[in-house]
Amino acid sequence: MVERPSAITGIDYRVDQLFTLVSEALAGATEALLGRDRVIAQAVIDGDPAIDRLTAELNGLVWEMIESEHPAGLELRTLVSVLLILPELERSADLAEHIAQRAERNLGPDMSPGSRGIVQRMSEVASEMWTAAADAFADRSAHGVELDGADEELDILRDRLTAEVAGGTMVAAVSAQVALLGRFYERLGDHAVNLARRIDSLRPTSDQDPGSSTPT
Repeated sequence: MVERPSAITGIDYRVDQLFTLVSEALAGATEALLGRDRVIAQAVIDGDPAIDRLTAELNGLVWEMIESEHPAGLELRTLVSVLLILPELERSADLAEHIAQRAERNLGPDMSPGSRGIVQRMSEVASEMWTAAADAFADRSAHGVELDGADEELDILRDRLTAEVAGGTMVAAVSAQVALLGRFYERLGDHAVNLARRIDSLRPTSDQDPGSSTPT
């Protein structure tokens, strides 16, 4: 793991927290949806404001550091990258909340067996992508992290889900919500890809010391 400047260690810790919270929300929302557990669904929904608060707190802290300490080099690049990462995390938490809201409304039992199986697989792929993105942030590099194949699988699964909806085995109102679920999981995958790209920009260049805020 790359050694990080001490001034941003606290920020790193909070970003790690956000990755964990979003990953847990995604897993909980799918469990609630397919397991017909409205208690878990409500817990995910209730937890979203805490993610919003942590995101806002981090955003303010980063800007305070930029304006008061005038960082340069790798440290400045890190802080700017965090500012770009935070919206991806917050929007992903919102998507997990949207899934949980459908679970809380008891959508799961009305879904066709085929759509349930596809959604289960979409959740597995998205969760794997989020684990890879979280690990990449911890290592300060997405070098070697390949998410394009997983993202393509999510696109294929979304198309399969669309075909399942078009098959007319579910009532119209349920079909519309299931189609939205496909979009939510697809977007979660897109955010994981975007995060990996943002994180890779944190990888020190050959002429820059990872533990220094200025080029050597």
